[in-house]
This record gives sequence, C-alpha cells and structure tokens, in this order.
Amino acid sequence: MSELEAVLRELAPSVLGALVRRYRDLEACEDAVQEALLMASTQWARDGRPDNPRAWLIQVASRRMTDHVRAEASRRKREALVVSLVPAEAQAELVARDDTLDLFTMCCHPSLSKSSAIALTLRAVGGLTTAEIARAFLVPEATMAQRLSRARASIKASQVPIEVPEPAERQSRLGAVMHVLYLIFSEGYVASSGADVHRVDLSNEAIRLARLLHDVVPDDPEVTGLLALMLLTDARRDARTGPVGELVPLDAQDRTLWNRVLIDEGAALIESAFERGAVGAYQLQAAIASLHDEASSTETTDWAQIRLLYAALLERNDHPMVALNHAIALAMVEGAEAGLAQLETLDARLGGHYRLDATRAHLLERAGRREEAIAAFERAAAKTASIPERDYLRVKAARLRHPVND
Repeated sequence: MSELEAVLRELAPSVLGALVRRYRDLEACEDAVQEALLMASTQWARDGRPDNPRAWLIQVASRRMTDHVRAEASRRKREALVVSLVPAEAQAELVARDDTLDLFTMCCHPSLSKSSAIALTLRAVGGLTTAEIARAFLVPEATMAQRLSRARASIKASQVPIEVPEPAERQSRLGAVMHVLYLIFSEGYVASSGADVHRVDLSNEAIRLARLLHDVVPDDPEVTGLLALMLLTDARRDARTGPVGELVPLDAQDRTLWNRVLIDEGAALIESAFERGAVGAYQLQAAIASLHDEASSTETTDWAQIRLLYAALLERNDHPMVALNHAIALAMVEGAEAGLAQLETLDARLGGHYRLDATRAHLLERAGRREEAIAAFERAAAKTASIPERDYLRVKAARLRHPVND
C-alpha cells in the first residue's frame, strides 16, 4: 500500500462521519466519499497533497452531496431542502470534528439486528471488504453481500434518521460498537487475505478508537477490557514476522521483541476492569492475552488457567472460534489426543475453515501422527486466503514430509 493510499484509507471514515452527520443518507454519503477519494488519488498524486487533506475531502464530497440532493429535490420538488444544505458556519464544525466514533454509533441503527448493524458498520466505516466481513462472520461472501444490501434497504425503509443517538440509545448500541472495533482490530492483527501478516492501518485505527471510547465511558469494564485486549495482543506484533515478512507462530517468537510498554498498560487496564465486578467476554480474552504475555515461553505458559478462562468465555459466547481455542488449551493441559477429540465436535460448525484444519494438523503433529498431519496442513493451506498463512502451512507440511536429521 502506497503512502497516499494509506492516508486516504485513514481519512475515509472520518470524512464519511462528517457527511453522514450533516446529510443523514448513508448510501449517498458513501458514494460521495468514494468519488472524493478517487479524485484525491489522481489530483494529489499529480499536484501534491493539500495542507488540510481532510478538509479538502469533505469539501469535495459535500459538493457531490449538494449535487445529489439538488437532483433529488428537483425530482421531488423539494427546493427547500437545497436551501438548507450545509450553511457556511457549519463548515468549520465539519472539518474540525473527528466523527469516526460517532459514525460507528450511528451505523448501529435501531432498524437493524445487531449482526447486520455490525456488518454494515464494518463495510461503511471500518473499510473492510465484503469478503473480509464474510470471513469474520463465517459465512459465504454472497450471503454477506445480500445481508449488507438488506441492511441498507432496512435503514431506508425505516425512515428513522441516521443521527447521533441520545445517551440512553447510545448505551444500548455500545455492545455493537465494541464488536465492530474488535473485528477491525482482528482483521488488522491477522489479515485474512493478501500478502501481509498484518494490516497495521486497521489495528492502529481500532486501538485509537478504543482509546477514544474508553475516554467517553472510562468506567465501563468491558470497554476497558476491549482496550486491554487490543494492547496486550498488539504488543506481540513485531515478533510475528520474520526477516522477509514470513509468519512466525507464537511458540517460535522472540519474546524480547514484545512491547513491554503496551503489555504493562494492558495489564493495568485489565486489573482495573476486574476490580469493578461484572466480568465480560472482552475482559476474559484480555486475561488470556495477559497470561501469554507474562510467560517466558510456550512451555511455561499457564495453560491450565487459560483453559479455565476459555471455558468461562464459552459460557458467555458459544462461538466456534472460542471452542477451537479452548480445544488448543485442553490439548496443552491434557495432551494432543484430548484436543483432537474436542475438535471433532467442531467439524459441523467449522468444517470449511482453514483454522480448524491448521489446528488439527498441529495437534496431529504433536501426537506423532505424521501422515495425517501433512494432509491436514495441506488442506488448511488450500483454504486460506492469506499468503503468509498459506506459505507457513505448506512449509510445515514439507518439513514433515522431508524431515531433516540433525
């Protein structure tokens, strides 16, 4: 990704937030922002970046929205709407605000189910592709495309305006907003497709917004847990890739490269969250991340405690990926065969996902079942859309097929 592309990607959610706050038409605002981004990619590359890139994008996108509303007004004979478009005194507010977090809340619209609101926000604001969102939800891309289309139609049919909700309504949407941030961070930390292990632009933006959310609701233990989870996980980023960008698994990472500042901050946050009483899913995941960060090696990790935490997490969130991680922890405590038996219960829910095959391959290798492990590594490699993951899995299969004797 070029520097210009990175800048445009970073600015897009904030620009979209400014427009939606003013015009209340998500679909039209998305189109206007895309046109502004396309224009910027051409003009900035030729003429150089303007002094205030965000203001430039807002101005261009606002002109597109003005044209759009004028056309609608003409068609519907609503000239009064054109007159009310973005008064001059409102321009300064539009440019100065960072509306990204507000936009997340606005997109979690009351006409939508929680899952649909999350998916739409990931697409409209989070910058994820339909395919990436589909992988996060464990559904086919075509299914997700239909879900996103229905979500937009539902908002339009509801005639409920897209606007920043009142405090009580904002609180009811908090869970969806947190889930959006969690999925954006996850896609950034473990890119589900492409040539890179991570997408730092996404993970950094998720952390930035989680910090803003924590500033807004500092006493919410789950918001605190979410921020702690991101920091404790992101602390390992520099150790996750090798000299040529190859994937380095947790058990092979140089732990001296882990960011102790982030680990200390995350540990303090999760400790403060637990002191407030009610324990939620993000706090449990942060506690698991903290146990990994505290250990000097895979062998010295407190897997028994991690297993208990995943069991508690399953009680709150019976997600197949949580069950998969629980099986890994079980294997580390009771042996590979116990973990493999647990994986059999997930075939119906995760049979098409590469992570199930990859996990099975690792456990088969630990159990000494070499030929089965090779086949599982190759199945996993064929299913993943991530090039580093694919290469890592193929190398694992090749090394098992042709072991080198020391």
